[in-house]
Amino acid sequence: MSKKILITGASSGFGRGAAIELARRGHEVVATAETWPQVRSLRADAASAGIKLEVIKLNLLDSIDIAHAAGCDPDVLVLNAGIMESGSVVDIPMERVRESFEINVFGHMQLVQGIVPKMAARKSGKVVWTSSMGGILVIPFVGVYCATKHAIEGIAGAMKAELEPYGVKVATVNPGLFGTGFNDTGAESHVQWYQAERAVVPIPDFGSALADQSDPKDMIDAMVEIIPAEEHLYRTMRPMGTIAVAKQWQEMEWTQNV
Repeated sequence: MSKKILITGASSGFGRGAAIELARRGHEVVATAETWPQVRSLRADAASAGIKLEVIKLNLLDSIDIAHAAGCDPDVLVLNAGIMESGSVVDIPMERVRESFEINVFGHMQLVQGIVPKMAARKSGKVVWTSSMGGILVIPFVGVYCATKHAIEGIAGAMKAELEPYGVKVATVNPGLFGTGFNDTGAESHVQWYQAERAVVPIPDFGSALADQSDPKDMIDAMVEIIPAEEHLYRTMRPMGTIAVAKQWQEMEWTQNV
């Protein structure tokens, strides 16, 4: 059955791949992008691919954009947009911390509060949060990003319990290390403010950590399957090997010493 699906952060990466493939499969997809050039580029890509895709502008720091997007009434709301800022917790500028939470968490919560009441009123709908392996474990020097994803895990878990009596489903997708360019951009982001001679905790070279990233198609394929599905697991993590790593991390937190 065809679904109306709103996806944030669809100008690149997982959001773009999922939006295009879901539209190709006959779903009514509203894809959002942060800037007008990104909107036009995604529209052109969809036209070139011969698929019908509605693209709207959504900057999650802009309350007018959020209100406009909240006017949509989707069957499935996919909260996928996000940013990653690198830097140690004691060095990263607070404005970067606040921006990360405003985009990854608060902007999406505002969108949720504009759309999900309509789902609850009709007793049907689904919200899918793009979390991360970083919502389960912690990666040094991207601690603020992980903190936003831990926040998403808490919010999604609470929403699942709160909305279940109203027929609204909630789920997460948790990507590991994929070669979408997102991790590379996040690893470089600190150059705008970082000064090695003043850093309390110097930032290491991320090159080796980024050298062997997985094919994004694995995560996109999983998203395309679960987003419109009536039944699936609450958490979908890829690559599959990352699941064991995440579970091992959770066990370690109960056993390691300080």
